Amino acid sequence: MAKNALQEQLLKAGLVDSKKAKKISKQSQHAKRTGDASNLEAKKALAEAQAKKIEKDQKLNQEKQQLLEEKMLRANVIQMIKQHQITETQGDITYQFVDDAKIKKIYITQKLYDQIVAGHVVIARLEDDYALLPRPLADRINSKLEGFMVVSNDKSEVELAEDDPYAAYVIPDDLMW
Repeated sequence: MAKNALQEQLLKAGLVDSKKAKKISKQSQHAKRTGDASNLEAKKALAEAQAKKIEKDQKLNQEKQQLLEEKMLRANVIQMIKQHQITETQGDITYQFVDDAKIKKIYITQKLYDQIVAGHVVIARLEDDYALLPRPLADRINSKLEGFMVVSNDKSEVELAEDDPYAAYVIPDDLMW
């Protein structure tokens, strides 16, 4: 009944009975099927490494997804600006504004100049150029993604100090040089 020679010798000598021999053989077979303790530790380490790799991959996928969504949003905003920009802008009047600490100028009509000064039209950055947009569209674009609006004359932005001695003297926005 015993499967190996050592077990047969131990049975003949009377050191072990048949029940204990069967139990030991079952334990050895179970250890062979499932692996021994060092193999179990290796499996645990492998499972931990796989879990860490899965977590790392998920983080990378989330970052890639965020970059892709941001890129799509930027492309959508650029498309909105291109579709809804005011096209008939060429005129004799120059409007000067500051963009990235540089003074820029565009040539526009008197009507557009007045609308920009009044805050009804906004100047937006469009790739390497500028576009004129109506105020409601510019506000909607700015709420989606900031960084496109260059000039937005809003009268509510001007805050007067309470003790300003020059509060009575109004400086015109449309001062021509």
